[in-house]
Amino acid sequence: MNAAPSLPEPVEGQATSPEDDKIIKLARAARARTGAAEGACIRDTDGRTYAATTVDLPHLKLSAVAVAVAMGVSSGAPGLEAVALVGDSSLTEADRAVITDLGGDAVAILQAGPDGVLRD
Repeated sequence: MNAAPSLPEPVEGQATSPEDDKIIKLARAARARTGAAEGACIRDTDGRTYAATTVDLPHLKLSAVAVAVAMGVSSGAPGLEAVALVGDSSLTEADRAVITDLGGDAVAILQAGPDGVLRD
């Protein structure tokens, strides 16, 4: 049996840089603007950001992370530096797999509650 690929682990504590704080704020703003369950924002390796929310339609259901990564890919993102997820839920294995698909040297994963406070 083959071992599963190594998936990024969440970062604990406070945002480590102003850029990390920015993507948490962008994810919170997207979530608040739409009233979605989750908001997410990614920063690609070129420094561009993409904020998104959960899509929950009768025929299309996507996590906020999946939408943000798809936005990055469709805009030519070469890889990821960081991912922020804001809401009451945590990253799913499917979200972690999507993050791994686009990849990056060391992807920081920031998970925060609706108030923007980071959690484990």
